[in-house]
Amino acid sequence: MDESVKIYTDGACKGNPGPGGYGVVLLSGGNRKELSGGFRKTTNNRMEMMACIEGLRSLKRPCIVDLTSDSSYVVNAMEKGWAKRWRSNGWKLSPGKPAKNSDLWKLLLDLCAGHTVKFHWVKGHAGHPENERCDVLAVEACLLKDLPADLAFEADTVPPAELFSM
Repeated sequence: MDESVKIYTDGACKGNPGPGGYGVVLLSGGNRKELSGGFRKTTNNRMEMMACIEGLRSLKRPCIVDLTSDSSYVVNAMEKGWAKRWRSNGWKLSPGKPAKNSDLWKLLLDLCAGHTVKFHWVKGHAGHPENERCDVLAVEACLLKDLPADLAFEADTVPPAELFSM
């Protein structure tokens, strides 16, 4: 596991909840890859997480990853061990209080287990070139027509019958 990759991520949402998008820039050995996508109704935090998930999911073999995000929610949960604690507590923050976005935290933790990942926080909208590019990708993605459903989010916020009346 000696390949080093830098992943930059950002999420965006038009309304919260609302249409959302994520943007990712991957840099390794002089190569650059950009990823983006979105959902018709989601939250900004979910898009911040999806950016990290999609960046890690795109790696073809175990890597040493420096992942930079402007989401203190994501960076703190991963670097301070909060997400691992929520998982060990059955996705509870405290007795009776469920952790939000447990579906995505599980994916993120599972993906990180296959790599050596260090999360870094950067101030958003502060001129960091890769963070700014991720923001552009995320905003463009959330403006696309016919975005797919974020089924896990919509299942918690929309009556089930509405999900299938499309």
